[in-house]
Amino acid sequence: MNNTASIVSRVWSFCHTLRDDGVSYGDYLEQLTYLLFLKMADEYGKIYQKDAGIPNEYNWESLKTRKGADLESHYISLLRALGKQKGMIGQIFVKSQNQIQDPAKLYKIIHMIDAENWIMMGADVKGDIYEGLLEKNAEDVKSGAGQYFTPRPLIRAMVECVRPEPARTIADPACGTGGFFLAAYDFLVNAYSLDKDQKKFLKNHTFFGNEIVANTRRLALMNCFLHNIGEITGESAISPNDALIADTGVRYDYVLTNPPFGKKSSITITNGRGKQEKEDLRYNRQDFWATTSNKQLNFVQHVRTMLNITGRAAVVVPDNVLFEGGAGETVRKKLLENTDLHTILRLPTGIFYAQGVKANVIFFDNKPAAKHPWTREVWFYDFRTNVHFTKKKHLMAYDDLKDFIACYNPQNRHQRKETWSEDTPDGRWRKFTFEEIAGRDKTSLDIFWIRDQSLADLDNLPDPDVLAEEIIENLEAGVDSFKQIMESINGR
Repeated sequence: MNNTASIVSRVWSFCHTLRDDGVSYGDYLEQLTYLLFLKMADEYGKIYQKDAGIPNEYNWESLKTRKGADLESHYISLLRALGKQKGMIGQIFVKSQNQIQDPAKLYKIIHMIDAENWIMMGADVKGDIYEGLLEKNAEDVKSGAGQYFTPRPLIRAMVECVRPEPARTIADPACGTGGFFLAAYDFLVNAYSLDKDQKKFLKNHTFFGNEIVANTRRLALMNCFLHNIGEITGESAISPNDALIADTGVRYDYVLTNPPFGKKSSITITNGRGKQEKEDLRYNRQDFWATTSNKQLNFVQHVRTMLNITGRAAVVVPDNVLFEGGAGETVRKKLLENTDLHTILRLPTGIFYAQGVKANVIFFDNKPAAKHPWTREVWFYDFRTNVHFTKKKHLMAYDDLKDFIACYNPQNRHQRKETWSEDTPDGRWRKFTFEEIAGRDKTSLDIFWIRDQSLADLDNLPDPDVLAEEIIENLEAGVDSFKQIMESINGR
C-alpha cells in the first residue's frame, strides 16, 4: 500500500511541475500513456519472451540511453514512426505529438516510469493512478475533457442495476475514456467465480466500443489495457468510426453508454465563398424510427439496433429526449412499443463536468416484434427534486445512489414496491402505467411529482454556494442554447 502511495505521489508531483511549464493535465496524460505503453511492452517481451511488435530502434531502451536534444529529437521520431504501426501500437500512437518541450523533464519522467515494474503491478493500482489522472483532466475546464468523463459513482450504479453476466458481450458506442467497460469488468470479477474460459472471454471478447476523438480514444485504450482488458499485441475493440453512420450488423447482450451532450449533430463544410459553416448532420438510417439531426435521439435509436433480441440497455440522455415533440415523440412511442422501457432515473444537476446538464438514465430491454406494446409500466426514481450536488464542495458519491439501486431491485426487478403513495407524496420511487403515459401530451416522459421545497419554504433553501453554482449552470446552459440558435440563423 505504501508503495502504491509513493508511485501516485511521484506521478502527481511531475504533473504539477509540468503544469507550471504550461503543460495541461491532458497533455501530461497523453505523454504518460505513450511512455507507460513502451515500458510495459518492454517488460512484456522480457517476461513472456514474446515480441510486442515495437521496432528495436524505437523501443524503451532507445529512450533510456539518450539525454538532452538527442532525446527530444529521437522521441519525436519515435512517436511519428509508431503512429504508422499496425494493431494496438498504431492505435495508441496515432496522431501523437511531443508536448513536453524541456528534454530534462522528459528524461526525468522516463526514469520515473523505468523505476517501477508495471506489468507485475496489480491492475487496481495501475488503474487507480490512471483513473485519478483522467478525473483531474476532466476537472480542467479549459481542456473540455469533462464531456468524455461520466461520474464513476453513476456508472457503477448503472452497471449494478443491469448486472451483466459472464461470457456476454458489452458495448458502448460513445465510450469516452472507457468508464463503463472498467465498471462492468470489476462487477463481473467481483460478483462471479469465473472459470478459465470466462476469464479469457472477459479479457479479450467482452467489450466493444466507438470513440471518434483520437486523443480520448487513446486514453480509453490505455485505461482498458491498464485494467487488464485486451492484449498488448492484439487488436483494439474500440473503433475510431462514428457509430451512428451505419448499422454494422453486430448485436450485443448489453449496451451501457453516456452519448456526448449537445442536441444536434453537425459537420463543418467550406461553402462556395471559401468560408466555413456548420451544416446539420442527419443520419438516413433505414433501421431508425425517425430521421433527425438530434444526435441524442439518434443514439437512443442506434442503441436499440445494437441489442440482441433479449439485450438490455442503460443510456444517459438529456431532458429533451423525454419531452421533445416531432421525432422525439416518435422515438418515445416506438421505444415503449418495441422494448420494455421499465425504468427512468431522473438525475440531479451538478454531477457532470459539462455545465448546465439535466440528464436521466433510461433502462430498457429489447424484445421481438409483437402486436401489443412490450412496456406495461415505467418506474421513475426522482433523484433531482430537492437534491443538490456540486463538483467542488459536495460531490455525488456511490452511497447517494444506494437507495435507487435498492428500489430498482436488480436481483428481481419484477418485485418492486413504490415508496410513493397518497400518504407519502415525497416518495421518490413511483410507477406509471403504459396507458397513463400514452395519454400524456406528446407521450412525454418528463414526469415529476415531488414538491420543490425551495419554492415553498425559504428555510429549506440550499447553501448559497450551491445556489450560485446552480445559477451559473443554468446561465451557461442558456448561453449555449442561444449560441446554437444564432449559428442556425446565421447558417454557421
